[in-house]
Amino acid sequence: MATNYKCHFCKTCRGEGCIGQLPGMGGVRSNENFKLNVLGWEEVRSKNKELVSEFLRKPAEDRIPRICLAPITGAVENIGFETEDSYYSKIVEASHQVGIGLCIGDGYPDEKLKYGIEAIKNLNKDVEAGVFIKPYPNTRIFERIEWSKSCATIVGVDIDSYNLVTMRNLVKLEKKTAEQLIEIKNYLKVPFAIKGVFTEEDIELVKKVRPAVAYISNHGGRIDTRSGSTAEFLESHIDELRKYCDEVWVDGGIRTPLDVATALALGADKVLIGRPFVTALCKDGVKGLCEKVLELSLLQYAM
Repeated sequence: MATNYKCHFCKTCRGEGCIGQLPGMGGVRSNENFKLNVLGWEEVRSKNKELVSEFLRKPAEDRIPRICLAPITGAVENIGFETEDSYYSKIVEASHQVGIGLCIGDGYPDEKLKYGIEAIKNLNKDVEAGVFIKPYPNTRIFERIEWSKSCATIVGVDIDSYNLVTMRNLVKLEKKTAEQLIEIKNYLKVPFAIKGVFTEEDIELVKKVRPAVAYISNHGGRIDTRSGSTAEFLESHIDELRKYCDEVWVDGGIRTPLDVATALALGADKVLIGRPFVTALCKDGVKGLCEKVLELSLLQYAM
């Protein structure tokens, strides 16, 4: 195990070891929502035991394609990689090798997104990749869409990253209106996603914009938003969201096969995973990531 990684490699990743570590693997408010995300899946599952049990009895041939790498950037300052490009080349190649979906994000400086695009292009294969762009002014978003054309099969705007105050002040992020998001949706030649759906206000945006994907997320508990878990938000709002989009995706606090099963049983189309995959790669390389993917995709057992 490399000693420069900022993850504490806790036996169970519940937000206890990295409190107050931003930059780092922690979140805001002493990891409040980070912890709630992890606990939320167990709490929601306890209220939906029959639904989850019914799901676990179904064939699971498609379980791995419905698991996807969440878009994570800031590998140098937050994870401890020596360079951003070394992170992207490793995580993209390893994720593709074990058969999970790919998502990349952007950040400051612009090279972060460009490294992710380059890593996908270096696979030399036709792969599906989601590209998630922060809520810059639309002219800058259009620029990034053009950069991403060679690899993006879906493009999303990461609306919740507006709440990253340091980032917002640094690169002038905007609180996006429905009209601005519709303009982006109409500019695209691929499906559009709204990432960071976690409040009633966000649901209203989904209703007005009608994206291909509504992506429930609170940035892994790393942003200053309402208190709560993505699990309870999915449970409470998936039926409403489905009326206004084609797919619902979710991330945040997913740690076990039963967490994955719970999300899928509740109706999520994709389950995106960040910290567990990143830390598995940091600890044990491609082998570690492969083992973590297999662990989280083994859904065929009784509760």
